[in-house]
Order: sequence, then structure tokens, then C-alpha cells
Amino acid sequence: MDFLSSIFNPLVEALEFVLGFLHDIFSLAGIESYGVAIIVLTIIIKMIFYPLTVKQVKSMKAMQELQPKMKKLQDKYKNDPKRLQQEMGALYRNAGVNPLAGCLPLLVQMPFLMGMFYALQSLDYGGDPTFLWIENLSNPDPFYILPVLSAVSTYVLQKQTASSSGSAQMQMQMKIMAVVMPLFIGWISCNFAAGLVIYWIVNNVIQILQQWWMYRHEDTTAKKEIL
Repeated sequence: MDFLSSIFNPLVEALEFVLGFLHDIFSLAGIESYGVAIIVLTIIIKMIFYPLTVKQVKSMKAMQELQPKMKKLQDKYKNDPKRLQQEMGALYRNAGVNPLAGCLPLLVQMPFLMGMFYALQSLDYGGDPTFLWIENLSNPDPFYILPVLSAVSTYVLQKQTASSSGSAQMQMQMKIMAVVMPLFIGWISCNFAAGLVIYWIVNNVIQILQQWWMYRHEDTTAKKEIL
């Protein structure tokens, strides 16, 4: 963990500086709270990466639309892996889809996720007044409310992603993840600094809202088709 921390150290220091700056700004306004600074910084980061989120979702939707054709190719050339690879490549080229495009935005955002983890887990929150029911954001939530919220927000996000997945196999995998991941996140959140868990919850809520916004037209179309 020390090795990873050293890799992300410049980003961690930058995020700590921004958090401190936001904390000082809100303190001047009479709101002395790292909790508020964390929420605002999370919103800023999510807004900066919103174009990448849009690109990721569009790539996922494009791959979902190709699922039926991909399934046919897999059935047709199941005994000829080389030909299958060629036909799948041609399918991607003709559709203008890059199967790796959906992973790129995640890779770009990953350093910031790790940076926030180290910054918030090690940040000195001392001296701040109580934020909500938590006396010190450097300690785990004593009432386990934040771990529950982190698990619930992760569950909603996983379910939302699963409902937009194309193939039946992918939907099944996402349904399994929608159960396993929230339980895991809730469990580890019991031992993490409350400030870090607040970041995770706010990040999930914004992601849920962003995905709802991007999929809202599809939901409306689906309802019209049912009616």
C-alpha cells in the first residue's frame, strides 16, 4: 500500500490542497466543515469527467446494440476462432465501434479515485465541528449509517447499470454484482474514515443521476411502446 501511495502522492497532495482551499473558503462563509468540502470537490470532479462518462455510456450502448449480431457470429464460427475474430473485427469496424472505448474513461478516472482514497483516508480532520452525527470524519461512522448508505447507493447504481445491459448473460453477471458489490462496499466502509465513505456515497448518487439523465429518453420511449 505504501508503494501505491507513493505513486499517487503528487495527485494526493493536489487533492489535499484543493480540499484545504475549499475548507478555508467555506470557513470564511461560516461553514467550517471538511464534509461540505468533500461533497463540493466530488461534484466538481464528476462534472469535469462528465464528457468521459457520456462517451463510456455511448460505447456501452453501441456494444449492446451489436449483441444480437455478435451472438450470431459466435454461433456460426464457434469452431473457427480465427475466422470469428476476423468477423468480429469487421463487425466493429462497420459499426464504428471500439470495444475498448468503454474502458478508457474508467482508466482515466481511476487515478483520481485512488488519489481521493489516499487523500481522504489520511486527511487530518481535527478541529472541525461535528458534521451531521459524526464528531470526527477521520474515524469510521460509529452508528454505521454511512456504510449502509454506501451499500444502498452502490446497489442502486449496479441495478441501474444492469437494467441497461444488453445480453442476457451480461444482465445475469450484473445482477450477481448488484448483490455482491454492495455487501462488500458496505463491509469495508465500516472500517474506512467517514470522510472517504461520504465521498463514495456522493460519487454514487451523482453517477446515478448522470446515468438517469443519459437514459431518460430510452425510458420514455419504452413506456410509450408499452402503452
